[in-house]
Amino acid sequence: MNGKVRMYDPGTAEHWKGQVAEAAHDHLPAAPYQGPLMLALVFYFKRPKAHFRANGLLKDNAPLWVEKKPDLDNMAKAVMDALTAMGMWGDDKQVVVVNMLKRYTVDDERAGVEVNVASVGEI
Repeated sequence: MNGKVRMYDPGTAEHWKGQVAEAAHDHLPAAPYQGPLMLALVFYFKRPKAHFRANGLLKDNAPLWVEKKPDLDNMAKAVMDALTAMGMWGDDKQVVVVNMLKRYTVDDERAGVEVNVASVGEI
């Protein structure tokens, strides 16, 4: 799945897993990935109103990184569980390299997660 998948606004882990599966459906390989895999995840969060000035511009001191719940490892686990359940790979134990970021976005349409999967041999 050398591409990007987006889904928006997770309510619960199970609801979010469903959104991951739905968004990734069109990106499934013909057969589950085999061998060691790399997973890159970028989680985008909507910025709170406190990050903006009255005129709508972003404050100079607005953070880039999200230092609040949910925890990064829990979000990654939910994505990996959803991709395993839908047959992206045989088992998430195949994921041997993980790159994860948790950051804010100004563009509310970008809120969600960007997922990239590649064979370790392709790195």
